[in-house]
Amino acid sequence: METLKAVFWKPDPAAQMRKCNSLIRSNTRKLDRDIAQLKLLDSKTRQYIIQASKRGQKDPSRAAQAAKESRTFAREMIRIRKQSSRLATSKAQLQSVQMQVNEAFSVRKIEGSIRASTGIMKDVNSLVRLPELTGTMRELSQELVKAGIIEEMVGDSLPDDQLMEGEDEEAETEVDKVLGEILQGKLGKVETPVVEEPAEEEAEEQEATLEEMRGRLEALKS
Repeated sequence: METLKAVFWKPDPAAQMRKCNSLIRSNTRKLDRDIAQLKLLDSKTRQYIIQASKRGQKDPSRAAQAAKESRTFAREMIRIRKQSSRLATSKAQLQSVQMQVNEAFSVRKIEGSIRASTGIMKDVNSLVRLPELTGTMRELSQELVKAGIIEEMVGDSLPDDQLMEGEDEEAETEVDKVLGEILQGKLGKVETPVVEEPAEEEAEEQEATLEEMRGRLEALKS
């Protein structure tokens, strides 16, 4: 029956607006969940840095390894914060899209027609390329094309190396800044360590922790 309606009747603008708003809300909830998970990761990483620094202070023989671990965790925190900032920006873009879409439908109701918006097109193009939102944003873009709000489908998702450009080569000054923020007034500055081989058990424990954190970050992008 719905297929026959699609052939003989034009889409109902009110139904189109409800569908678009539903998809936008779905994407917003997804971003909120991801941002909340990143906040937890940030807090957990902060504790790892503090714990590593305490170990180094309690046992001077482990100070170099503790300092190395602290800097490694600080680099992970920088990655977490960059991703969190990117998702917060995406949420603001999505809210802008919602306002513009509702405004476009309101104009259509008054004037009886709708004009394609380059502003919405730009924001949707940006959002649909995010791995976190690709599926539902493609569906939203299809609805917007049907409604005449945008003129064409959008492109492919961004490769991860573009999304997190430079994440593996954080400047040492950034690492120092994070460590200063977390440890200042508590445990003092963590000096750049003299490289020495950690005990095998410690190395395995550290690597397992880092792999867990990186796995969570990757899961947020899937």
